[in-house]
Amino acid sequence: MKIIYSRYLPVKGFRAINLFGILFARKEQPLPNSEIINHELIHTRQMLELLVIGFYLWYVVEWLIKWLVYRDRLVAYRNIGFEREAFENEANPDYLKSRRRYRFLSYIFVTGNLTKNHSR
Repeated sequence: MKIIYSRYLPVKGFRAINLFGILFARKEQPLPNSEIINHELIHTRQMLELLVIGFYLWYVVEWLIKWLVYRDRLVAYRNIGFEREAFENEANPDYLKSRRRYRFLSYIFVTGNLTKNHSR
């Protein structure tokens, strides 16, 4: 995964963002560790499954819906199906080897909200 260090991406409060399969990391943050990289690789797989544009459209729409539900933008972010899958499996370096296609779908309608603040 290509990593670009930036002063501007991602927005402050986050350490990394995956845009079209390229990882942008904030210069002032610690270097991305293996869990962050794996988290972003999971997102890259999700992007490919939805032909990239579909991923971003779905991501924004789901975030907006969750924001209305939870009334908190960070809690909404943590509860997006794509993020749930990535956070739950980021510590498993072999996850992508056995991951079924469209696995994120099983994380979309999970009940309960995740409030743990991860800065990704």
